[in-house]
Amino acid sequence: MALLVDSDILIEVSRARDPELLSKWREVMQSDMPIFYSPVTVAELWAGAKPNEFDAIQNLFESLTCVPIEREIGAQAGHFLRHFGKSHSLEVADALIAASASVTGAELWTRNRKHFPMKELSFF
Repeated sequence: MALLVDSDILIEVSRARDPELLSKWREVMQSDMPIFYSPVTVAELWAGAKPNEFDAIQNLFESLTCVPIEREIGAQAGHFLRHFGKSHSLEVADALIAASASVTGAELWTRNRKHFPMKELSFF
């Protein structure tokens, strides 16, 4: 099994304010499970980063694997947007994250499951 981590989880990890989530994070990091993130997550974290968080964010991404957004992921994201854009207010960023998890076969770790109504997804 592989894991794709959503932006909300990495924000919490980088800010280190939730002991329960941090404990779960440590368990995942000590496992041999591949841990992925989307380039969308990079953009979201850097957009909201405070200067005192820069080093923590940089170190966080260095320990994970980025899933490049290629044609197959773009096409899957478009499919998700077509089916859930209006009914669930799905935005491009979440569609790309969902598509990254779907195409790689990774479980999605997020606290915002309502943003991801796709039946194709498995959650961590």
